[in-house]
Amino acid sequence: MKTGSVPTRPLMWLEGKHILLTGATRGIGRELAKQLVAAGATVMAVARDDEALIALKWELGPQLQTYTCDLQNEAEREQLISELMGAQTPLDGLINNAGMQIEVDYLMGTHVDLAKDISMEVNVNLVAPLHLCAALVPCLAKRPEGIIINVTSALALSPKQDAPVYCATKAGLRNFTTGLRYQTGQLAPNLQISECIMPLVETDMTKGRGRGKISPDRAARDLLQGIKHGADEVWIGKTRLLRIIHRLLPELSARILRG
Repeated sequence: MKTGSVPTRPLMWLEGKHILLTGATRGIGRELAKQLVAAGATVMAVARDDEALIALKWELGPQLQTYTCDLQNEAEREQLISELMGAQTPLDGLINNAGMQIEVDYLMGTHVDLAKDISMEVNVNLVAPLHLCAALVPCLAKRPEGIIINVTSALALSPKQDAPVYCATKAGLRNFTTGLRYQTGQLAPNLQISECIMPLVETDMTKGRGRGKISPDRAARDLLQGIKHGADEVWIGKTRLLRIIHRLLPELSARILRG
């Protein structure tokens, strides 16, 4: 957690801010959208399902603006960036929340099918967040209180056997977040760059996977609570314990998550 130069920010700092949120219509993203709006923020909600975006806007009202974008597609990401750059009100924050997990077996199936799945997963989980950061960091660095939150997973620390690509993308995003924080720390001290490390959360993506899941509501609430205190890393739920285990007993951490 940051100390000294970075003050504790009350949750109300979100009031009046404009936050870009990817993966906004389902799971953690949907709960984040609801809680951000409740805190007084305007949410630029990004998802590929136009109907789900319309339904979310109907529920949350004018504080939610919608952007239809398939984050797998570079051209659609560029169109999204162009629309954001052309908006009258500048962004204050970016939450890279969208993610997908595909279970793959490298001993089964064809390399063509595997390559297709790899491309989708890497583009959504890693390339898209990096692309959005590349476009938006210069703008966010100029804001009085800019923020970037990249959502990763406990699997960024130790992978599981049936989702090696997902684990690799989350490990990559974790390292990118730290590196970007180092890069911007001196020249843009007003830009907060945080990583949120999620445990297993009850979402469509995790149906049928594991036990002891937390609710999307709690995940979103804990994320915003951690950000309120200016944390570089926000460890959610059981990941707080896993962090200690991974540091002291990495082999045990690997066994726990391997599956």
